[in-house]
Amino acid sequence: MGSRLKNIGLIGFGLVAGIAGSMQFDALAQKNVGTPLPVEELRQLADVFGLIKSDYVENVEDKKLLTEAISGMVASLDPHSAYLDKKAFKELREGTQGKFVGLGIEVGMEDGYVKVISPIEDSPAYKAGLKAGDLITRLDTTPVKGMTLDEAVKRMRGEPNTKITLTVARKEEDKPLLIAITRQEIRVQSVKGKIVEPGYGWVRVAQFQEPTVEDLAKKITALYAQEPNMKGLVLDLRNDPGGVLPGAIGVSAAFIAKDAPVVSTNGQLPDSKATYYARKDFYATRSGTDPLAKLPEMVKKVKMVVLVNSGSASASEIVAGALQDYKRATIMGTQTFGKGSVQTIRQLSADTAVKLTTARYYTPLGRSIQARGIVPDLLVDEYADGDGINSMRLREADLQKHLSNDRDKEADAANVVDELEEQKRLAALEKKRKPLEFGSKEDFQLAQALNHLKGQPVQLSKSAKIENKKEPTINNPDGAPEKK
Repeated sequence: MGSRLKNIGLIGFGLVAGIAGSMQFDALAQKNVGTPLPVEELRQLADVFGLIKSDYVENVEDKKLLTEAISGMVASLDPHSAYLDKKAFKELREGTQGKFVGLGIEVGMEDGYVKVISPIEDSPAYKAGLKAGDLITRLDTTPVKGMTLDEAVKRMRGEPNTKITLTVARKEEDKPLLIAITRQEIRVQSVKGKIVEPGYGWVRVAQFQEPTVEDLAKKITALYAQEPNMKGLVLDLRNDPGGVLPGAIGVSAAFIAKDAPVVSTNGQLPDSKATYYARKDFYATRSGTDPLAKLPEMVKKVKMVVLVNSGSASASEIVAGALQDYKRATIMGTQTFGKGSVQTIRQLSADTAVKLTTARYYTPLGRSIQARGIVPDLLVDEYADGDGINSMRLREADLQKHLSNDRDKEADAANVVDELEEQKRLAALEKKRKPLEFGSKEDFQLAQALNHLKGQPVQLSKSAKIENKKEPTINNPDGAPEKK
């Protein structure tokens, strides 16, 4: 079991305040490249190195040149591959434990600026008023234009209780906003939940971390103690950027048949071709005990809705895809982000590593998540009068050099394209709205989820232009879905 768990990695998307997700850990020294090195091109690299050392206007340290060469080479592959220096590697490992120092935002790049995908709930960025869709144009007095995403994130990181001022361009504002934020240690509460009304529970997974499966089991057990005759359960994965793969497997395993396939991967290397199952070998904690062992039996059969949006990525998409393929839950909301690739961490030294995309993720039915994401069974806007800023969010298919979907040629064009007038209308509405609190009485999508669980009409999106192309399935005795 140890060797199997060693290769189970982390999944996420982009950067969460500087911590990149979607990884498996391994040592570079164990890998055999297998192809001859291009001698002529390497000679040119050495020549350029020599020219810089001899002719550049100022002296440049050898270490800086070589580090930047590695960083540029890896970053040119796709948005999620990156070189991790000592600080970045340390921050990455801290992030899997659910804590890190920073602003608390999930970010990407757009037109050379840092784009806010989503502020993390209760983080300094969230409390300061940053919104999804904001473009960060300056960090203190330094322009973002020309920086890589990794460089920008490093500047946003820092020591606790230090301040940074962000210059923010927001679509509904005529002038740039100056937003001062104090860096803090971010502790993400992985799981929360409550009985929203008699007979119906709501459980939210904000991010997949090492303790997520255990926290989910405790929360569900507590809800059933409060409401033994649960009629319906809403699993909320909106704005969940991902996290550790065992967390995604364990959350899925809580609701589907034991030993059923949850997700598979495929890439060039033999060890990238794998299938992960709903059993404790694939999600158990370091203690080896099964955190799902004492869950109420009814949780496997309770009627479910899974809420997703364009901020739901990677681990969230694995869970939604598995529950959708097995017809275990109705997926509701808007199309997910589409981060369906595996990043493997190859250590270069004790303190540095390369994060390299090595495989794609597939649902139990073999659907590729990459670039397309998960299309809900029921498309429901975030608000009664439209989807607000959610419809204008950056998705994986919008990122430069994104990895294509190898099983859906239309994936890159799957996102809804809004007309200019519609964007203006949504921006005007967004300006008047207060930040949405998931799980509150004002949560329109949650209200529609409850309507569906009760068999009542659901208000579907009026502007939905995406067709769900899922293949019909039947369940075989082993619990794995089959194509008709």
